[in-house]
Amino acid sequence: MHCKDVSVRDVDIGLTKENIDLLMKDWKAYKRAEFIVLKNGDDYATLHIEKDDSKDLFSKVSGYEILSLPEGTDYVEDPSIDVLNMPTLASIQDAHPNKTVVIKGMFSHVVFIKDIVPLRLKVIDNVPPSPSKLGVLVDKALATDLIDLPIIVEKEDIDMGKMEPQVTTEAVMFPCKVSGLSSNRPYYFLDEAPTLKHDVTLIGCHLSERIFRSLYNCDVPFINVCPADFTEGKGKCIVKCCKVKEGHIIDGDVVKVPWGATIPEVIDAIRSLFLDE
Repeated sequence: MHCKDVSVRDVDIGLTKENIDLLMKDWKAYKRAEFIVLKNGDDYATLHIEKDDSKDLFSKVSGYEILSLPEGTDYVEDPSIDVLNMPTLASIQDAHPNKTVVIKGMFSHVVFIKDIVPLRLKVIDNVPPSPSKLGVLVDKALATDLIDLPIIVEKEDIDMGKMEPQVTTEAVMFPCKVSGLSSNRPYYFLDEAPTLKHDVTLIGCHLSERIFRSLYNCDVPFINVCPADFTEGKGKCIVKCCKVKEGHIIDGDVVKVPWGATIPEVIDAIRSLFLDE
């Protein structure tokens, strides 16, 4: 629903079915109103209404359905909430299971939500740097209102630093210096193409392994942190993939975007993952 379709009224009666039935007998509503939020102190009830055909600004309510009474209605007030953003509303519904939630958000706009069924999206990405780039891009994409789906994001970070204890060689190599990774043992960064003075284990993706072979003409002990290899059995996922040059690729329940993905590319990828089934 849109906030323009919701009428909010303070009343001085207990919000029981019997009292609401009496209240509605002579109720008139604004021509745009399709829903009513009744408020008595900290108690809320929600209704869906029907009105007589009329060209007047206010019409008599000809029928109504009580959608929730106070015991089934929670209230959330936060001026940062965009009450028209479906992913945001889905997250609120998820935090208030089996409840109708009246929400007062940005610009004091009011809506209520009921029975939203969330769509879960797992964002799998490497860190550091933190926060993960893809996690930030997905958050920004869902905030644009260009994805009108009740998507709830779950983030899974593959921490390359936590892989370092698995290394059994004298030294370790990380993919790039910008990560800021370090180690108590000698360490190198692949993007610097350094001269190696130790036997190393490479922590990286499959492209990193290929680059290492090209640079040093030998194989290397390898700890795989490729996000695409961490998606099995995790439902709908989005990952970055060095094999994708632009746009996105759908692979079952996984959508892959370029390593240098943009917000428009992420928006298109998420929409394709959920809508092009």
